[in-house]
Order: sequence, then structure tokens, then C-alpha cells
Amino acid sequence: MLDVTLIRRHPDQVREGLRKRAVDVDIPAFLALDAEFREARAAVERLRGERRRVSADIAVRRRAGEAAEELQAGAGALADRLAEAEAGLGRLAGPHQDFLDGLPNLPDDDVVAGGKENNQVVRTAGAPPAFGFAPKDHVRLAQDLRLVDHKRGAALAGNGYWIYRGEGAALEWALLNHFLDTHRRAGYEFVLPPHLLTREAGYAAGQFPKFADEVFHVDDHFLLPTAETALASLHRGETLDERELPLKYVAYTPCYRKESGGYRTAERGTLRGHQFNKVELFQYTRPEDSEAAQLELLARAEELVAGLGLHHRVTKLAAEDTSPAQAKTYDVEVWLPSLGGYTEVSSVSNARAYQARRGGVRYRPENGGKPAYVHTLNASGLATSRLLPAILEQHQRADGTVEVPEVLRRWGLPEMLGTTRTPVPARP
Repeated sequence: MLDVTLIRRHPDQVREGLRKRAVDVDIPAFLALDAEFREARAAVERLRGERRRVSADIAVRRRAGEAAEELQAGAGALADRLAEAEAGLGRLAGPHQDFLDGLPNLPDDDVVAGGKENNQVVRTAGAPPAFGFAPKDHVRLAQDLRLVDHKRGAALAGNGYWIYRGEGAALEWALLNHFLDTHRRAGYEFVLPPHLLTREAGYAAGQFPKFADEVFHVDDHFLLPTAETALASLHRGETLDERELPLKYVAYTPCYRKESGGYRTAERGTLRGHQFNKVELFQYTRPEDSEAAQLELLARAEELVAGLGLHHRVTKLAAEDTSPAQAKTYDVEVWLPSLGGYTEVSSVSNARAYQARRGGVRYRPENGGKPAYVHTLNASGLATSRLLPAILEQHQRADGTVEVPEVLRRWGLPEMLGTTRTPVPARP
């Protein structure tokens, strides 16, 4: 959440930052509520202090064998006043917290206003492949090469699910192994978090309460939509030692989301679904280090895509296209020939102190100063369900085979997919 002190001292700055996201809130009304809330809180604290003093005086008199009836009568009246004051504070605390919980992060100064139309291409790597034949789309290639079974996936779980099988399953697993091995070698600690999380984890990540309806709920838990949600709460409520920072984590999880694709080419195949695999990177840093950390994460994601031989680009998102919890996001997008456009395979984001404030994650400065909030950053490293279509389409050959990127062959994959076929039994 935003620092309430920032709202009090610089309301115009907050208002302008929110306007870049097309978010219009009544800051003056909140400040009036905030003043009333602070006054009520101070009154409660004064009455609690007075109650402690009266209780101490009663205890002293009793130990001395003196009468304390008058003080006890006053204590009863004081308790009634305190109960009334606490009730009043409670009536103000709910709307006060609801306002803060509903505010998105402020975009960085260099993030432009507007939606997707204002996203900025930072750089492009390589050139789109040129085919001397009529290329197939990723759905047709996956079917012809028997890599993905959508029909049986839908039979098992419904629309928006699929099954990787044969060389398709091997390719998916090779991608995950390659990413995890690369990040572990770079010093990221491997984490396998629970897939079921508490509401507190969704709140700390900035996804709840606004997006609570977009996840799958199981009793009083929910299925994580991304490992970021778990990693953002890994140190919830803790005060870290500055010497520990930065903390760098890499996690593998399936991701579960209610949204899924449709029949349009841009959503078919494995591009969008209710369940998909992703390797996630996460960092906890000092505030002064988070800018460099975001660029490091971006470089890591780009390096992986480049190592797969894929034409791609990097885009800096405009404010309205940036996730509400993030201050700045770069997307790494791969070229899909069948779309004649790009699709995102990694979002690299800096939440600044937004998630840390919601989760109560601070660090204690080495010089002994006052504990401060850490900055949190995350990056897909990478999402495989969109990489597989890009690999199939960009590396396809005229004979219908697909070249496997060399970095993946160490995981037992052939040089070309489709040179050997494993029969798939007909559906009963």
C-alpha cells in the first residue's frame, strides 16, 4: 500500500500519480477522514494511558492498606469512556483502511500515462524468421507433432486445460530444468512453495482484495496465480538484517487462473489457460538497489529468450497497463509469426515498498538506524506456455519438423522434433 504519510504531506503528487493510471479518488475526503481517525486514535491512547495510571494507583493503595473505592468508581467511568472511544475509532478504522487498501502503487516518474497504446518499445533483438514455405501456426504444429493433447485435456478438466505428452512433455520439462539450472548457477535460492495460500499472502502481494474473484478458492485458501504471490510473503512480518540483502529466490510452480483463452488465434493452444507452468524470480533489496536489481532481472529474462534463438523485443509498460502493485514493468515479448505480432513471456517489475508495506517486511540498517521497508521485485524467468508456441513457430522447417534449441538438448531432446513419431492411441 501507499505510505499514508506521503498522502498527508504530498496529496497533489499522489493524485497526479494515480491519474497516470486513470484512477480518480477523493484525496481531500480521505484527508478529512484521516484527521478524524488520528484524533480518535489519540483519544483512545490517552484514555488507555489514564486507565493504566488509575490501575497503578489502585494497586499502590491496596498494597498500603488504604481505601480505593473512589478510584475504583472513577476507573469504572473511565472504562465506559474508553469503550465508547474504541467503538468510535473502530467505525473510522474500517473506511480508513479500505481506502488505503484500494489504492494502486504510484507509477515511477519515467512511466508514461495511458494504456497499452502508450507502451514503449525499448529494444528489439534479431529479426523475424523468413520462411520460403507456408508456415504453420503453433496449434497445428503441436497437433501434427503430437506434443499437446487439447482434446483429452478438456476431457479431464474442461476448456482451458491441456496435456503435454511425448516430446511435448519432454520439451516443457527441459525448458523448466534449463531455467532453474541457469538461475541457481547465478546465485538464486531454489524454492518450491505451497500451491495453496492464505488470504494474507494475496493481500501482501497486492492482489487482494481487488482481484480476489480472479483466483480459484479452496475453503479458506486459494490456488496461487503465480509464485510471486508466495514469494512476496516469504518474509512477511520479519525485520531482515541489511547484511542479508539482496535476497534472491527462484521458484517453480504451476500457476492457476480463472481467465483462459478463446477461439481466436491469439488465445488458442497453450497461450492462455487456467493452468500453466512458470519459473519465477524474486528479490528483496535495499531501496537504493532496486533500480539496478530490476535491470539485472530484465537481463536474465532476455538472456534466456536469446539463448533459445527467439526473435523478441523489450517493452516498457504505460501506467494503466502496469499491474496495480507495481511501480514500473518491462515486458519481454516473443514474435509469433501466426499472429504477426508479439506475446509476453516475462514481466519484470519493481513494486518499490508497496508489497513490503502490506506484508510488514523491513530491514535493520547496518549502521543502527531505524528499520525501513525493503523493496521487492519479481520477474518471470520464464513462462513456458508461451515459449513453446514461439519455439514451434520460429524454428519450424518446411518438412514439418521443428529444430530444438541447442541449450535444451542436454535434457534428452532430439535435434529435431518430428523426426521420430510415437503413436498416440485413438480416443475411445
